[in-house]
Amino acid sequence: MKNILVVFFLLTGILACGKKQEEKQQEPAHQDEEHHEGEESNVVELTKAQYETAAIKLGTASTRNLSAVVTANGVIDIPPQNLVSISAPLGGFVRKTELLQGMQVKKGQVLATIENPDFIQIQQDYLETESKLEYAQQEYSRQLELSKENINAQKVLQQATSEVKTQKARLAGLKERLITAGINLNVLQKGTIVNSAVIRSPISGSVTTVNVNLGKYVNPTDVMFEIVDTDHLHVELSIFEQDIPKIKLGQLVRFTVSNNPGKEYLAKVYLINQKINEDRTVRVHCHLEKDDKGLLPQNFVKAVIETGANPVTALPSQAIVDFEGESYIFVQRAEGAHTDSTSKGAESEGLTFEMVQVSKGVSENGYTQIKFPQEFDDQAPKIVLKGAYALLSKLKNSEEEEGH
Repeated sequence: MKNILVVFFLLTGILACGKKQEEKQQEPAHQDEEHHEGEESNVVELTKAQYETAAIKLGTASTRNLSAVVTANGVIDIPPQNLVSISAPLGGFVRKTELLQGMQVKKGQVLATIENPDFIQIQQDYLETESKLEYAQQEYSRQLELSKENINAQKVLQQATSEVKTQKARLAGLKERLITAGINLNVLQKGTIVNSAVIRSPISGSVTTVNVNLGKYVNPTDVMFEIVDTDHLHVELSIFEQDIPKIKLGQLVRFTVSNNPGKEYLAKVYLINQKINEDRTVRVHCHLEKDDKGLLPQNFVKAVIETGANPVTALPSQAIVDFEGESYIFVQRAEGAHTDSTSKGAESEGLTFEMVQVSKGVSENGYTQIKFPQEFDDQAPKIVLKGAYALLSKLKNSEEEEGH
């Protein structure tokens, strides 16, 4: 019995040692498998059918001249000479107007009729002064003839000369008041005195504001109408002070407006303000390349200013995918290289692509500047130029299935 017990303990010890040895041998293999799975988390495999369905196009990066840009916001603005506020210079009651907001008016068109009793007195003074001037000129002529014959004193001639100048000045002042009020001088010259005057538009444009109605009394300082000429709009941008050194006169500006974000407009930098505003921005005035009827004053603008073109490594913008705040491209692995069906070699059963993180730069005309990792050879591998988002979708769907 003693011998049997000894043999039993020996066998137990041998079996225990063998089990530990087996666990030690399996442990590195398990770790290698986990490490390999970690490497494969950014790898996606496609069958030939999936590859063709995704319409993947392969290629390499290229060197392109892309413009460095400065982004900015702003508004469509109107030059001061193209925005007019209309008032009644002498005030009065509004007796006639047919204006509505949005109506188009021509330069010289009658906007309203103003009635004011003071107009009568001004016209009366004008006619009286005109008559006095005529008498003063006749008196001056008589005194000049008498002066030549030394009949009258020189002082009388000087008084006659002064009276002519006084009446001329008074008549000229009254004439300007009548013109300012809008009274027709031709009618007045015929002896017809009126108690109303017309207000005419100084420019052609669109009526944007109407502040009056029939019978309302307006003071000389009251704004009755506002008219804007939208044929010469401009862009007013706000540029952060750190970007101002990059801005030069004549640089191209590409912008979109809030009411039509799908259409791009062009302008050029025309003026750069020399004052920094309280919000640490500088106003930059840009002139449109061509006038466009689709633009409205105070449209919100998103713009990019091209500050210069430089040769950079670039890819088509569709080759770059954004995921979780980072940018990636897909590169075909050598072991999964696609073999054309017309070649004599055997076709590959599967295609393998690896997702590589990159950095993006400026974008222009469908191409984006790209910066690869230091160890990456941008010419050796085949980069997915078309179909990158299909690969990203396949990769993330595969990860979700494995997670379940």
